[in-house]
Amino acid sequence: MKAFTPIAIGNLTLKNRIVMAPMVSNLGSPEGWVTDQHIRYMAERAKGGTALLITEYTYVDKLNSRGSPNELGAYSYELAPKLSRLTEKVKENGARIFMQLVHSGGKAYDAINPQSNIAPSSINYRGTTPREMSAEDINRVKNSFLEAAMLAERCGFDGVEIHGAHGYLIHEFISPALNLRTDAYGGSLENRVRFANEIVANIRRETDLAVGIRLSLMEFEQDGYGPDYGFSAAQQVRKVDYVHFSAGRNAPPGSSGSFYIPHIPIVAKIPGRLGVPIMAVGSIANENDIETALQKVDLVSIARGLLADPYLPLKMQKGSGMPRPCIRCNQACRRLGFGEVRCTVNPDTGYEGLYPRIPPVYHGDLAVIGGGIKGMEASLFAAKLGFSVALYEKEEVLGGQLNAISEPAQRSEFSQLIRYYEDSLRKAKVVITLSQEHKGKGLLCLPDLVYPKLPDRDSISVDTNVYQYLDSILPLSATRKITLSERSLRSLDSGRAFEYRKAAEMRGIRIVDQEEYDFILFDRNQYDIRSAMVSGRNAVLSFISENGNEYL
Repeated sequence: MKAFTPIAIGNLTLKNRIVMAPMVSNLGSPEGWVTDQHIRYMAERAKGGTALLITEYTYVDKLNSRGSPNELGAYSYELAPKLSRLTEKVKENGARIFMQLVHSGGKAYDAINPQSNIAPSSINYRGTTPREMSAEDINRVKNSFLEAAMLAERCGFDGVEIHGAHGYLIHEFISPALNLRTDAYGGSLENRVRFANEIVANIRRETDLAVGIRLSLMEFEQDGYGPDYGFSAAQQVRKVDYVHFSAGRNAPPGSSGSFYIPHIPIVAKIPGRLGVPIMAVGSIANENDIETALQKVDLVSIARGLLADPYLPLKMQKGSGMPRPCIRCNQACRRLGFGEVRCTVNPDTGYEGLYPRIPPVYHGDLAVIGGGIKGMEASLFAAKLGFSVALYEKEEVLGGQLNAISEPAQRSEFSQLIRYYEDSLRKAKVVITLSQEHKGKGLLCLPDLVYPKLPDRDSISVDTNVYQYLDSILPLSATRKITLSERSLRSLDSGRAFEYRKAAEMRGIRIVDQEEYDFILFDRNQYDIRSAMVSGRNAVLSFISENGNEYL
């Protein structure tokens, strides 16, 4: 497989072409320090065979560069000991590590920054109008990037990636819609890229680090640029060792497309090659995606796929079983405004090392009743603990409520999870009996929550964050008049909401403000896949607590 051929980035050789993409984790401290939990989270992906890990975006000064709570910082040598511990642990596990450096510019989180936002031009950014940067501001920020890179080098990082995508400061300079300057930093493409080039040149001059840049190939905005402009901008960037293509400014789908979006959409839009390696991100979630993308780019940058299964590269390389699949649901992984990194299909993500892995010390027979997510996860978990597990499902197939999904794109993605369990349960020697109700004793793993069906009416109005109801009204709209609250869409990740709105409106579903309507269904008690998995594991642990001595 091409994925496991080495590749050089500058003077650095990577053992394979799989990269952990920079992803916000919120596992840092409120002051931007690396925490032990963040180290465990990163080290788990290094153990899993990823060649290069890129930290989440890391802010370069304490004035106005910070974009989110608990974001990693690189603004002071006070941070060095913990940063050094991070690089040590990642390298001990066979990977390389880069620090991604960012100034959030007009998108900075003004509520947690001591100074007001700055940007190339004083225009509106989602309700905030930053101050236009002066020449003094530009020089100060360039120096902040340099000092952060020098800190990264002292702390053992192998390289830095300059964040020039997603509407942050460097992207703001590159974007014609955001940069209205008429001086040396605006007007022409060469001028708009000047700020990035000067940052890179400074780091090159003062460090021996590998240096890459992340760029948005396209913006997905009405006034945004397309892939030809984004690629031309990449051609204007000087002295970098690679270009990392993502996409998006503010609006979806960006690089985290939901199941509505085709796989590898960004790679498909890259118009050519550059004089340096190209890395690309965007719905590269499985082995087929990786090998397909590598026909056109040099390295693949994987985000959600490594949240779902940190050992994706090793499982691919060794052929040791189906990785736990990313189903591109954009549920737990995108709820980062007020929480830490999580994954809907992997209950361990964000909790790495907190719960010691129990060795398989138990023996004896255990019957698990119910072949939905809860029962399948309970069976797999119990088998790993040493039990001889028999799983009983009264229906003809495993999967439970997942089998009721009707939307084709969602069903295609979510069905991968059922196939994962089928493969993993077989390897764990779980005996599966279908089309049969178990009458004896066993661990009952029926769903904790079953939603009632929508009322059989000609007109149905829904105000809910329950995914099942949002899914079911789409086909119902063919024979019913459906009204949906605007608030219902706020429960979805922006990319998923964007595509869902298009699908709903195309089917004639009316979307209204909730204050304007008296809804017949108001249910905001969302029970999701991750909840079912955790419930399955907890059911096994409760069983052990109550009966453990009998099975030791």
